[in-house]
Amino acid sequence: MGDFYETFDDDAVLAAKELEITLTSRSMGKGLRVPLAGVPVHSLDNYLFRLIKKGHKVAICEQISDPATSKGLVDRDVVRIVTPGTVLESNLLDQKTNNYLAAVSELGGRAGLAYIDITTGEFSATELPLQELPLELERIEAAEVLVPDSAELPVWTDQRNGNGNSYELTPVESRTFHPDEARQALLSYFGILTLESFGCEGMDLAVAAAGAIVEYLARTQKAAKLKLSNLAIYATGTFMALDSQTRRNLELFAAGRNESKELSLLSALDRTKTAMGGRLLRQWLGQPLLDLTALEQRLDAVDHFYLDGLKRADSISSLNKVSDLERIIGRIVSGTVNPRELIALKDGLGVVFNLRELVDSTDLEWLQSQLLLLPEVCSLIEES
Repeated sequence: MGDFYETFDDDAVLAAKELEITLTSRSMGKGLRVPLAGVPVHSLDNYLFRLIKKGHKVAICEQISDPATSKGLVDRDVVRIVTPGTVLESNLLDQKTNNYLAAVSELGGRAGLAYIDITTGEFSATELPLQELPLELERIEAAEVLVPDSAELPVWTDQRNGNGNSYELTPVESRTFHPDEARQALLSYFGILTLESFGCEGMDLAVAAAGAIVEYLARTQKAAKLKLSNLAIYATGTFMALDSQTRRNLELFAAGRNESKELSLLSALDRTKTAMGGRLLRQWLGQPLLDLTALEQRLDAVDHFYLDGLKRADSISSLNKVSDLERIIGRIVSGTVNPRELIALKDGLGVVFNLRELVDSTDLEWLQSQLLLLPEVCSLIEES
């Protein structure tokens, strides 16, 4: 309302307590007063972060009609519900850590798991034995996990407050996990007739989990208009499984009694120059490859730059100029990008040309294929 986001009644009492802001009241006539607490529009991100960190979900209501032309009350509607797994604001997130929203469907001793980072567009799904589910949830470190709103919570959720599984559990309507409804949600969302191109046709549990995520996003992110381009299906057997004890013993992401991130293996190895590289390195450490061909491709690329000091220095210099392109693209898709970020995208894509020149003279075909040149995008931003 005006320059403030305001809360009323019990929400106001809760907001005032959690945010340590002033609780006032407003007259409603006939001697009635309604509790009221508000925060400035320009400070929303700060207060939003504090509420999400404390486990709350926040519904944001905006004016949807012009006050100058409206007769009577201005029309308002809930345009977005912010939850731990649907935070879009990059400044509220760790730059080098993904923020995943996951969903789990289970039946007959097996589970379907899907997860998405809406700030980068990464959307993946798999099926696996139910007993392996806690291990995979620990690996992806989801911020929020959707489950059907059945009377009893699944047994595997008992582990969510231990072994690193500290995700927020969100029950949603069971119907969204029904394979037929979930499949239709995916077909409608992607505008396709079959799921064969994604490789999940017949994988009812994975489809159920992925479909539940799509429906949840449609309900909570009305204004964002998120548009994903792909659903990646993977098999957990392609990677080495690391249980919580192994992760702790190897000190992959935390070390010592105080669980220090600064003393971890990741901290020792992380010399990445971009937020995207930092997130990828974290994924690689937590999900070691078992495929020898893929592993050799990585090692060949590392060896090439290790042996060529000049090319390595040029690459480092170029990467230092690259912003978080994944999350900028995510903000374009959600309609929240600003001009400064578009310029950063153009500049970052320009750096890709330089990087491509550095590897075109090598036999690193795998690495060349990862460096896509998009001159038309750069031109479009330049012209606008």
